[in-house]
Amino acid sequence: MASFSKGMLFLLPSIILFSVFLFYPLGRTLYLSFFLTNSSGQTTVFVGLENYMNIFNSPIFLKSLQSTLLFVLYTVPGTILVSLFLAIIANEKLKGVGLFRTMYASTMGISTAAASVFWLFLFHPSIGWLNQLLKLLGADAIGWLTNPDWALFSVSIATIWMNSGFTFLILLGGLQSIDQYLYESANIDGAGYFYKLRRITLPMLSPTLFFVITVSFINAFQTFGQIDMLTRGGPQNETNLIVYSIYQDAFMNYQFGTASAQAMILFFIILILTLIQFKLGERKVHYQ
Repeated sequence: MASFSKGMLFLLPSIILFSVFLFYPLGRTLYLSFFLTNSSGQTTVFVGLENYMNIFNSPIFLKSLQSTLLFVLYTVPGTILVSLFLAIIANEKLKGVGLFRTMYASTMGISTAAASVFWLFLFHPSIGWLNQLLKLLGADAIGWLTNPDWALFSVSIATIWMNSGFTFLILLGGLQSIDQYLYESANIDGAGYFYKLRRITLPMLSPTLFFVITVSFINAFQTFGQIDMLTRGGPQNETNLIVYSIYQDAFMNYQFGTASAQAMILFFIILILTLIQFKLGERKVHYQ
């Protein structure tokens, strides 16, 4: 009993922090999702599941859900593949590789706002470098952020660049933790580079890959900053991801009940898909 009391005493700071910053906001959000609210966020009328039914009957929300799923589909595999490629290159024992490691990881030190301003300049329809390059190649300029066919893809490209630094660093750490004895044994057997990559590197890196895929997956669903800076959900709601839709309903339209219902839907989507990922993904993870 005494050991249990001591254990609870050690856990008490964490329990308090989780209660204040996680459990209470989650419970409050669930509570608000069953009500209509006034402009100050105070509940007025209990409507039960009506907020949820209205959301799923809303073409704007359904478009937002579709855009969010496409955004996740674009950014998560893109970030993982780019970061893995860079990490494998940076893991080679080459002269001056430390400089490249610093360059590849440098996006970690750039805020979302600063990075978005940089990409705003690149995507600018008249003076942006991307359209200037297209003109040199004899192609027509593209409305990267103003054309509905290109806007979501453009934001996805910017997001991949922003997230690649963190993912690269984690994957590089995973690569450097692989026992070199495995490679030495493979060299003795005459194994080639790509055979070692497929049979040693990727299987031994699978726990790290599983971690970064899970984190990238959750972060993609929660993307907000670059959407607000680059497109504000436009054009034609093509980049109106769920988190930005929640922000608009709560802090621009003052419909806190509807926003809370959307937040709960997003929570359960992330929860269910993450559980599925753990169920299916851990089968291919090699911890030894």
